[in-house]
Amino acid sequence: MKAVVWHGRRDVRVDEVPDPAVREPTDAVVRITSSGLCGSDLHLYDVLTPFMTEGDILGHEPMGIVEEVGPEVPNLSPGDRVVMPFQIACGSCFMCSQDLQTQCETTQNRKFGTGGSLFGYTKLYGQVPGGQAQYLRVPQAHYGPIKVPEGPADDRFLYLSDVLPTAWQAVAYADAPKGGSLVVLGLGPIGDMCCRIALHLGVEKVIGVDLVPERLERARARGVDVLDLTEHDDVADVVRERTGGRGADAVIDAVGMEAHGSAVAQMAQKSTGLLPKKIAEKLMTTAGVDRLAALQLAIDAVRRGGTISIIGVYGGMTDPLPMLTLFDKQIQLRMGQANVRRWVPEIMPLLTDEDVLGVDDFATHHVPLEKAPQAYEMFQKKADGAVKVVLRP
Repeated sequence: MKAVVWHGRRDVRVDEVPDPAVREPTDAVVRITSSGLCGSDLHLYDVLTPFMTEGDILGHEPMGIVEEVGPEVPNLSPGDRVVMPFQIACGSCFMCSQDLQTQCETTQNRKFGTGGSLFGYTKLYGQVPGGQAQYLRVPQAHYGPIKVPEGPADDRFLYLSDVLPTAWQAVAYADAPKGGSLVVLGLGPIGDMCCRIALHLGVEKVIGVDLVPERLERARARGVDVLDLTEHDDVADVVRERTGGRGADAVIDAVGMEAHGSAVAQMAQKSTGLLPKKIAEKLMTTAGVDRLAALQLAIDAVRRGGTISIIGVYGGMTDPLPMLTLFDKQIQLRMGQANVRRWVPEIMPLLTDEDVLGVDDFATHHVPLEKAPQAYEMFQKKADGAVKVVLRP
C-alpha cells in the first residue's frame, strides 16, 4: 500500500509499505477514505524529529471502511464506516473508566513515562503506524472506532478523530460563562473550531487572535471578534479594553510550543536537528524547548480568577513560568490531550443536516495522498490560505 512516511526533518515521502494485517484478537483493518493533516503532524515534521525513526508512518486523523476484524471485536463488521480517535484506548481500565482515554493504562508508554499510545506519532507515544495511508491496522478496535452513518461526505464526520473533541475539550476546560468572554489564541484548525463551539454554546464575546489574514477573515465571517497580532504592541491591553477593563473570563492557548515571538526557544528547537539523535533526545526530555509567547500572553490577558485552557501542544521539561503572577491572579490552568470518546456523545447530535459548526466546508484543501509532501510544506508555511488539509488515498 501507499503511505506517508517520515524520512527526516522536513522530509516526508509517499512510499510503498507492507499492507497491515490483524495481529491481535482486538485488531481491525480499515481502508482509509480520508485522513486529516494536523498541526501536531508539523511538530513531527520539524520540532520533535529526535523522537522519530525513519520509516514511521504518519497521521492520526483517519476515517474509512472496515475491511477485517479480529475475533474479539463484536461491535464491528466489514463494511462499517468508522472514524478512529487519534488515541488508542482499551475502554475498560481505570483511566478509561474515568473518561481519561489519553491516559489509558493498557496502552500507556511506561518506558518514557507518557500516556496512552497515539496513531502516527513518535516513539514517546507507541510508534504506532498512522492513518495517512491506504490501510490502517487499528488496535483496541473493540472500543476505539466510532461508527458513523452512510451518506454524508467524509468531512461531516472526519473531525471526530481529533479537531472536534480537541476543540470541545478546550472550550469545556475554559469554562467561560454564557454571556461571558473568551479569548482564543491561534486560529488554526483547533482555534477556529474552538471559536465556533464557544459561540454555539452561548459565550457572548469570543475574541480570536492570529496574524494570518486568511485565518482572521475566516473567523470574522463566523461572528468572531478578531484581533490581528501584527497591529498591536500590547495585545493584552486590547483584550482588556474589549472586556470592561478586567481581561477575559477565559483564554484558550491553541498555539503551543511553536508560538511566534520566542527567539531563544526557537533557536533551541532548531539546534536539536543539528545534534546527534541520542543527545537531541536527552536535551528535549530534560530541557525547555517551548516558545512560551502564547502562554505568557494568555496569563496577561485573562482576568483575575479566570481560567486558561491549554490545548496547544507543549514539549518542554524546564519551561520557566511566572508563578508569582499565576498565584497572585488566582489563575486556574487546565490542559491535556483530548479524551475523544468522552466528548463524542455531546458532539454527534450537532453533525446533523443543519451542520451548525460548519464542518462540511471546514477543510480549505483536499489533496491526493500522493501529494502529501507538498501538502506538508504548504501547511507549515501557511501558504495558499491553508487552514485545514485533508488527504484522500
